[in-house]
Amino acid sequence: MRFEELLDQVGGFGPFQLWNVALLALPRVLLPMNFLLPIFLAAVPAHRCALPGAPANFSHQDAWLEAHLPREPDGTLSSCLYFNHSQALPNTTLWGAGQSPGQLEGEPSTMPCPQGWEYDRSEFSSTIATEWDLVCEQKGLNKATSTFFFAGVLVGAVAFGYLSDRFGRRRLLLVAYVSSLVLGLVSAASVSYIMFVITRTLTGTALAGFTIIVMPLELEWLDVEHRTVAGVLSNTFWTGGVMLLALVGYLIRDWRWLLLAVTLPCAPGILSLWWVPESARWLLTQGRVEEAHRYLLRCARINGRPVGEDSLSREALSKVAARERVVRRPSYLDLFRTPRLRHISLCCMVMWFGVNFSYYGLSLDVSGLGLNVYQTQLLFGAVEVPSKLLVYLSVRHAGRRLTQAGTLLGAALAFGARLLVTSEMGSWSTALAVMGKGFSEAAFTTAYLFTSELYPTVLRQTGMGLTALVGRLGGSLAPLAALLDGVWLSLPMLTYGGIALLAACTALLLPETKQAQLPETIQDVERRCPRLSRKRWMCAPLHVCLHIRDAYKHVCQSLAEVYMFVYQQLGRGIGQP
Repeated sequence: MRFEELLDQVGGFGPFQLWNVALLALPRVLLPMNFLLPIFLAAVPAHRCALPGAPANFSHQDAWLEAHLPREPDGTLSSCLYFNHSQALPNTTLWGAGQSPGQLEGEPSTMPCPQGWEYDRSEFSSTIATEWDLVCEQKGLNKATSTFFFAGVLVGAVAFGYLSDRFGRRRLLLVAYVSSLVLGLVSAASVSYIMFVITRTLTGTALAGFTIIVMPLELEWLDVEHRTVAGVLSNTFWTGGVMLLALVGYLIRDWRWLLLAVTLPCAPGILSLWWVPESARWLLTQGRVEEAHRYLLRCARINGRPVGEDSLSREALSKVAARERVVRRPSYLDLFRTPRLRHISLCCMVMWFGVNFSYYGLSLDVSGLGLNVYQTQLLFGAVEVPSKLLVYLSVRHAGRRLTQAGTLLGAALAFGARLLVTSEMGSWSTALAVMGKGFSEAAFTTAYLFTSELYPTVLRQTGMGLTALVGRLGGSLAPLAALLDGVWLSLPMLTYGGIALLAACTALLLPETKQAQLPETIQDVERRCPRLSRKRWMCAPLHVCLHIRDAYKHVCQSLAEVYMFVYQQLGRGIGQP
């Protein structure tokens, strides 16, 4: 007997599973509110050099400002430099930031701001940029806060992946909740930039537990038929968190109170763990039959499934446990010992790097779209709703692999199309950015579902930890890639699109998991996945091209189904009296 047969007896989808998804919704909401928090936390408002006698009205650029501040090549007043001596006439154009005096004959000499900066506080009352003057020469430190945060997530993914496979999902989820709450409170009380960076990095390490534990803990209680709908439903809470962040950021303009607002919900999350069940699959692999028996009876009772003593006896569970019990503790080396599991791990690492790199590269850059930061964040959150519907339809019809490749390809094409749009075509740039965000979110949703189904139960958390590690490496490098615009203005967009395209091609090399049972052991993976021969590896580029064509076709079909569904619903609404 396999665990899938036990799950059929107690109910693979019912009130028990829905209650479990609801209890684990809070981490899904909190994750985007923390991951995308730098949009508001590290926002850089308009600023200028703090000069004695400056006008009180920041937006009033009169002759006084013209006489003291040089202009950038685009015609705006400089935010980082000022004239050594005030000019009687309107100033000339500043040809180079940090230009030394006398570089051009007749050009007024300039120097960096000696007394700090004055900030426009009409939109943000306080951010970390205004708190510690992370502008101009220090703007790299502002971007680095996101990099350090995701570096912490990277380390946490490794730790929580390994520890949750060894000590259990539920226990490590409690550790993630408590540490996120404590470290978040300490971060809000930071008195220096160094203290803030250290505490935010540790907070990222703690929050990594949510990313690693929640999805597998839900899937391991679900049957094959309902894993898709439950996985997409669970990911809609992420979208809710993205939109909720726009509202909270609009209502709270001080970075310390904003950080408290996204941290304090961890307290009720700790209390909710009283009702969260441990994974019975994992308990059986550890030989803990008594606990698994208790949770399975609880599942059957809540789902209204009468079970016989023979079918769910401790002896029957002992047989299942003996079949699936782990002989030795899992390790990350186990992901590379066997050929098929090694192939899956390497491909997933590339895929997750591309998914994170493109998603956060687009999500953390909300400037230049013709909207304010709150409108952009709300729009980026709203577009994730149809992307979830696209994923639900596509994974059911086209499968996980083609959906993953197709959504990454769509994101890459959106990045590429934005390179062709001029600055005068602002509405087109906004539309392409929204489209890219929708595809990148769809790729993220599919990646969680797809990867959880590829790894066996004995290594699922370890595998998720490894892929999340590489993914968060991509997330940590995404903010720094935005600084490449100093080399070439289009280089960041080209980098994001190129990495997304590479990840799309790599996803096509993974095995399909549509309607497949979750593997329990490494042997299940080795038996299920066909071995790639040398001839097939030599023909891989051709296979990738054919798969890209099929993925594009299936994504277009899914988009057409979404359009027809919306059109029919609108038609019914109009036809009603």
